[in-house]
Amino acid sequence: MPGPAPAPTVVSGARGSATALSGYAIQSTARVRDSPAAVSAPGYPATGWHRAGSRSTVLAALVADGTHPDPFFSTAQQRISRRDFAVPWWFRADFTLPDTRERTHLDFSGVISAADVYVNGHQVASATTVAGAYTRHEPDITSLVQAGTNTVAFLIHPNDPRKHLTIGWLDWLQPPPDANMGIVRDVLVRRRGPASLHDTHVLTRLAVPSLGSAELTVKARVRNDSDEPTAVTVTATVTAPVTAPVHPNGDGRIVLSENLALRAHETRTLSFTPQHHPRLRLHRPRVWWPAGMGPQDLYGLHVSATVAGQPSDSARHTFGIRDVAAPLNASGARQYVINGRPLLIRGAGWSADELLRWDATEVEDRLRQVLDAGLNTLRLEGHIEPDEFFDLADRHGILTLPGWECCDKWEGQVNPTGTGEKWSPADRVTARASMAAEAARLRRHPSVMSFLIGSDYPPDPAAERDYLDALRAADWPTPVIPAASATTTASSGPSGMRMTGPYDWVPPSYWYDKREGGATGFNSETSAGPSVPTLDTLRRTLSPAELDTLWKDPAAPQYHRSPSATFSTLKLYGEALARRYGAPRSLTDYVAKAQLAQYENVRAQFEAYARNATDATAPSTGLVYWMFNSGWTSLHWQLVDRYLDQGGAYYGAKKANEPLHIQYSYDDRTVTVVNRRSGAASGLTARVTLFDTRGGARYDRTVRGLRVGGDGAKHTALTVPAGAGGPGATYLARLTLTDRTGREVSRNVYWLSNRPDVLDYDAGDWYHTPATAHGDLTGLTSLPKAALTATARTTRHADTATTTVTLRNTSSRNIPALMTDVRLVDSHDAPVLPVRWDDNLISLWPGEQTVITATYRTTGLHGTLPDLRISGWNTPTTHITPRV
Repeated sequence: MPGPAPAPTVVSGARGSATALSGYAIQSTARVRDSPAAVSAPGYPATGWHRAGSRSTVLAALVADGTHPDPFFSTAQQRISRRDFAVPWWFRADFTLPDTRERTHLDFSGVISAADVYVNGHQVASATTVAGAYTRHEPDITSLVQAGTNTVAFLIHPNDPRKHLTIGWLDWLQPPPDANMGIVRDVLVRRRGPASLHDTHVLTRLAVPSLGSAELTVKARVRNDSDEPTAVTVTATVTAPVTAPVHPNGDGRIVLSENLALRAHETRTLSFTPQHHPRLRLHRPRVWWPAGMGPQDLYGLHVSATVAGQPSDSARHTFGIRDVAAPLNASGARQYVINGRPLLIRGAGWSADELLRWDATEVEDRLRQVLDAGLNTLRLEGHIEPDEFFDLADRHGILTLPGWECCDKWEGQVNPTGTGEKWSPADRVTARASMAAEAARLRRHPSVMSFLIGSDYPPDPAAERDYLDALRAADWPTPVIPAASATTTASSGPSGMRMTGPYDWVPPSYWYDKREGGATGFNSETSAGPSVPTLDTLRRTLSPAELDTLWKDPAAPQYHRSPSATFSTLKLYGEALARRYGAPRSLTDYVAKAQLAQYENVRAQFEAYARNATDATAPSTGLVYWMFNSGWTSLHWQLVDRYLDQGGAYYGAKKANEPLHIQYSYDDRTVTVVNRRSGAASGLTARVTLFDTRGGARYDRTVRGLRVGGDGAKHTALTVPAGAGGPGATYLARLTLTDRTGREVSRNVYWLSNRPDVLDYDAGDWYHTPATAHGDLTGLTSLPKAALTATARTTRHADTATTTVTLRNTSSRNIPALMTDVRLVDSHDAPVLPVRWDDNLISLWPGEQTVITATYRTTGLHGTLPDLRISGWNTPTTHITPRV
């Protein structure tokens, strides 16, 4: 509800400082009749206005203050009237200055959709230029500010992604009623002297493949903001990573300096090059690597400008030294090569929060889950996150593929299936400015490995030229891709990517065939669609009536799936689940079968692409699972859910992407070892055992002395004979890989059918390929109950804890405990999240034992430690309290 306005932001008086406005008072123009001059004047009584944070959409603020209920539960979002957001809203903030001796600028982007901007009663920018979510603006407000309290006010215009170059949600989720209108990036108040610095960055050139040397070029634009000729001294300092050897100058720094004489209001580009500054030629540089390939070393850059010996402006940021190439292979597919080493892109689509809220802790938790699931890349189709996101990706070694989004105004010129309107001349100006601003912002991040200037369709020739010109002007350092789909343009050539889906259910065997979405080339968007979350999350998401509909009526529209008619139901998924696993008997049974289905499908997708990555013809080079997370509470396209809970889809990906991994192929029954480590592995032993659902062993073979190279190499250990699983329709396969000491380094369990899934490719469409026959896994329902014992111990480490769990199958018959799920729960049996399990959803045969570990934060647990809830496909649910 409305409350007191935020306190004024105290702006530093130091030259070179940049202070973010700390928050806003916001109100609908339907409730404000005063003039812009009055609203933007200091002392204006913003009585009854709502309070918003430093980055906030209108709806995010109204949810935060309780005006509207949580839009993520059930259909609560439908009760929020869209009419409230059909008029402009004011965003008003006060800030204080200690004096007016220095020059003062605003610096902002992230306005959705457009804004008229006022300072102390005067307009400083209009919605004709402050348009689009990504354009950057820096009005000089020196003549308007005063010592003491000042006011900036943004009159934010309503957003419509079909009409504006902003942010939309397409078929991802139910779009928010305010269409994300607001300010979603920091608004900075900059203080400077007579000379200012802009566009500071470092160009790196790494010797590949030796990595033995690198050349740096430091660039900046220097502007004289005064009315007089000014002598400026610019000093650039490059600081080596803390792990790097000390530089010959003794302190790990390279310091460069140059004097400039600038005319009044002149701007000049300054370059410190290795030709004129030999110290910028580095010997044995510290190279930035993606996670799993090497360290994530980051250098520092600090550039300062002084006038008459006094500081005038400064800028600092980090950068990485790395080389990214993406040539087309013999099959025409894009093959990424980092620092001279090719790698299979194991990616997923990233979603911002539906209300575009920024929570650094939550985002870092999700990025840690990206790494834990064995992924190396995230694709950001639109929804290009703030600077902190890419800083985190740099630190954690996660590659990113940002780009413009499909189907709305961004592709209004070229996408006949989308909803976007055609561009006006003003839109072209906005598009050029958006590309220039994002290129200048993202180029320093070593995690950014490309920019996709198109998604489903490439831009038209004029827009493509504008984008490419802006990227070149920004010294863009990595490959530019014309579209995420298979396309060729005159300026950029072939994309080397394809967007063949699928986006809805297909069987696991689908992924092994080199056609449609199968494992060949670079597939930029692909998954088997629905991803039903855990029962814990479902109960936080849906009403009791909706939970009933979920498992009883798969053909019913599901609000939490998609606003698209194509994806509004779970019909295809529900039919396949019932035919392969048996009709669900309850909500619990439905969710259990969903986790099995999602585990096997996601695992097969990543395993197929890994197996085919080193093929001599038409190899797979990359996949982007659609998607890693959802921006709200969803029933599809997610490996982790809104609450950071992890189910079958997540653990299927984690299993498939193990560094050293043994896997089974659905198409030819081969058992293959894949090694993603940099070095070769030898002295390995692979064992495959097949069991019928009564516990009988039907096939058992061991292969010793295996060796497999590194960097994604594979070795086929054996082929399982047809029919080896016995006469029953359903059987189980246990695969183990041990090292030369007998230690198990990989374990993989499959539930398989002697009746294949049969696909009808001729009847397929853009989002799925129908099956004319389904595998029979109903034998799992008759799997006898298994006996499982568990012990656990918890240790504290400051504000984190580690719980170690020992699981053992003590069944007297040869019955596996299939897909054992271990969860940390509080006193109300609610899951403790986020948590990282080193393994989970584990299958054990009698006499087998495993130890798994969970790591989690204890903040928020109010001094108590969680219990464990242990369940499984054929084991009863039990609770235990770990020893401390």
